[in-house]
Amino acid sequence: MDDVRIGIVGSGFVAEIHAGSIARHVRGARVEAVASPTPGHAEGLAARHRVPHHLTEWRALLDMKAIDVVLVACPNDMHHAVAVAAAEAGKHVICEKPLARNLHEADEMVRACARSGVLLLYAEELCFAPKYVRMKQLVDEGAVGKVHLVKQSEKHSGPHAEWFWDVERSGGGVALDMGCHALMFFRWMLDRAPAQSVYADMGTFVHAERTRGDDSSILITRFAEAVRTIAEESWAKPGGMDDRAEVYGSEGVIYADLLHGNALECYSEGGYGYAVEKAGPMRGWTYAIFEEAWNYGFPQEIQHFVDCIADGARPLCTGEDGRAVLEILFAAYESARTGRRIELPYEPHATTPHAEWTR
Repeated sequence: MDDVRIGIVGSGFVAEIHAGSIARHVRGARVEAVASPTPGHAEGLAARHRVPHHLTEWRALLDMKAIDVVLVACPNDMHHAVAVAAAEAGKHVICEKPLARNLHEADEMVRACARSGVLLLYAEELCFAPKYVRMKQLVDEGAVGKVHLVKQSEKHSGPHAEWFWDVERSGGGVALDMGCHALMFFRWMLDRAPAQSVYADMGTFVHAERTRGDDSSILITRFAEAVRTIAEESWAKPGGMDDRAEVYGSEGVIYADLLHGNALECYSEGGYGYAVEKAGPMRGWTYAIFEEAWNYGFPQEIQHFVDCIADGARPLCTGEDGRAVLEILFAAYESARTGRRIELPYEPHATTPHAEWTR
């Protein structure tokens, strides 16, 4: 079969990772076009990864017959419009997290793709990260017995693009930005066991001059079968990126440090910059990440999605998963507002998670 031809909407950090991953690692696919309104961005990304076409208007990308699937890698406030328009143009959709800013948008995205007979694939790379994949294999093999607690944390000093700080564009703070990773990780690890309740504590502790959103959050979610999960998310941690998971069972425990075990130990008095912009300049003892995209599972994720489109493989992460994650997040922001545990299913009162927190 011919290559699956991908059009990327967006030109920032995650678009760069996807374009590079597809060019270097993904079989049976190629990036055909990239679209971004930011002057020079689409052109630069296309040049770095030998993409034939670069555009400043994303709707023009949808008019290209040479595009089979649209990869939505733009700011959160554009996910809904791009995904629905792509589906109506007959393109499959791969959407970066979070799926949308609210459940109404998520539902419309799911319906639009169903009407057009195209796939809506939810890009959650943690389900493809090699260490976490091995962790799940061990759990499924019964290595720890009956699971009763799962933890996942992602912490760093703040996002890599200005729009993340703007709650009108992003829809929320760190709980939305990175808590969605943890919640999909928990759903995957627990074989889609339904979430029953969530309790959350969050605040703006360090970056109040930059955002009205939360910059440090803890989410405790109870799933069926008496499993508790704890997500710890932070934009307020100096010293670079940290991503870890733990699984506790009746007969064992598994720890996974996603990045440090694959890092270089570095000491620098003058400071240096990571390839990852959000890590910023680093001084003293630090851990320099390499092959970050592979360790996080980005190439494996896109390879799986390409196989779904080309060969009919069953998707591991779908629009319905993204919608379920978003519902838990709305309940978490309501919990942080009220100080109470919130039962699921939950019907939001506001149009974004941040608005749910501050209403």
